[in-house]
Amino acid sequence: MISTPHIPAVVPAGRMARDAQPVLDLADGYELRPWRLADADALVAAGQDAAIRQWNLLPPHTPDEARTRIERMHARWQAETAAIWAVAPQDDGPAVGLVGWGDIDLFGGSAEIVYWLLPAARGRGLAVEATRRVSRWAFDELGLHRLRLCHSVANPASCRVAAKAGYALEGTMRGALRHEDGWHDQHLHALVQGDGTLRL
Repeated sequence: MISTPHIPAVVPAGRMARDAQPVLDLADGYELRPWRLADADALVAAGQDAAIRQWNLLPPHTPDEARTRIERMHARWQAETAAIWAVAPQDDGPAVGLVGWGDIDLFGGSAEIVYWLLPAARGRGLAVEATRRVSRWAFDELGLHRLRLCHSVANPASCRVAAKAGYALEGTMRGALRHEDGWHDQHLHALVQGDGTLRL
């Protein structure tokens, strides 16, 4: 019998859940902080925004549904399957966006980014900066090896975010995600720990 040597996890189980989700500073008076139940209105607004729903499959929420979703974000941090932040002013203002990691695989050392911004927060580079900031956290604080950014080929704005944040385009995944208007091909961008093109 051939024995297979044990392969250790890239990030040990418990690495996330042992600590509280941190607050991460951004430039220009913004920060990334854990979602609060009081942020439910921002989720409701996001679910009603046509551009956000087009690319994120985010359904409209009632305030109660939004609060349940926020509680689920906290539970997923404890389960070490997701790390989702609110983009918000540092003066304790309301959330204006979301960024973070879904599909976290600590054993394999990978995760996929998710993000959106409400209309008032667009056009000032926040999506790029937030992507860079959570990427630094994922590599330097959590210890992941590979980060993915996927988007519909019909969404050039996300392609620009990926490029500006240093994510290399690796290819196109056919029929990879169903949006409100049907199946879309997706661009796959990625950043790997130690990339020489890392611009964070």
